[in-house]
Amino acid sequence: MSIEFAVRGDYIQLDQLLKAANLVTSGGEAHAAVEAGQVKVDGKPESRKRAKLRPGQRVRFGGEEVVLVAQA
Repeated sequence: MSIEFAVRGDYIQLDQLLKAANLVTSGGEAHAAVEAGQVKVDGKPESRKRAKLRPGQRVRFGGEEVVLVAQA
């Protein structure tokens, strides 16, 4: 399943996105998922918890895919 997420401003940090998209319940859970290699950005494992993500990128975690779009 794919979720569209509107990015306010230029970017959103990966840990903040996971929380805002309700894929995790806390920042600690987001950090643990990234550290465990469970999060992919544009098809590649992402190890930076605070990676800056921009519209057009895709994040996959726990069977969900989040597509980042620019806020209208």
